[in-house]
Amino acid sequence: MTEEIQSMPPIWQQEAIVQHSQRLLYSFEYLTGKPLLQIVDSTDSPMAIARALFEADFVVVSHGLEADPILNYGNLTALKLWQMEWQQFTTTPSRFTAEPIEREERDRVLTQTRTQGFIENYRGLRINSVGQRFYINNAIVWNAIDEQGKNWGQAATFSNWEFV
Repeated sequence: MTEEIQSMPPIWQQEAIVQHSQRLLYSFEYLTGKPLLQIVDSTDSPMAIARALFEADFVVVSHGLEADPILNYGNLTALKLWQMEWQQFTTTPSRFTAEPIEREERDRVLTQTRTQGFIENYRGLRINSVGQRFYINNAIVWNAIDEQGKNWGQAATFSNWEFV
């Protein structure tokens, strides 16, 4: 098992993550009119772009369409903030990123996002895997869609958080 994990390519090199990264970038720009990532060189390969997104200094997270949506992407900044490894993060129901008392507000925001496509300037209280609470500030939450309009879930990005 350990040899298998060590032989796997870095997360951002995995084909499914490269595709998902492209989906996140496309849907963010399509819905908000702004790029999620400032790409320095337009000739960068999808893998180079996936790496830049994974290593970005702001948070990018997403979850799928399950009845109880499971986190399916968190860049390195998100993994550090929630203090989880990739495997743990991507098997966690996204509702667990908020305390039970905050989940109703979180659900309201996700419902609003489903109907509007995206919301900006969201502020919410979250909790990481070791119980540290923090506010996310000025977050953008959007529907993760592909170029055919198929919905793959929802995503969020923010670069400002404060521990409480």
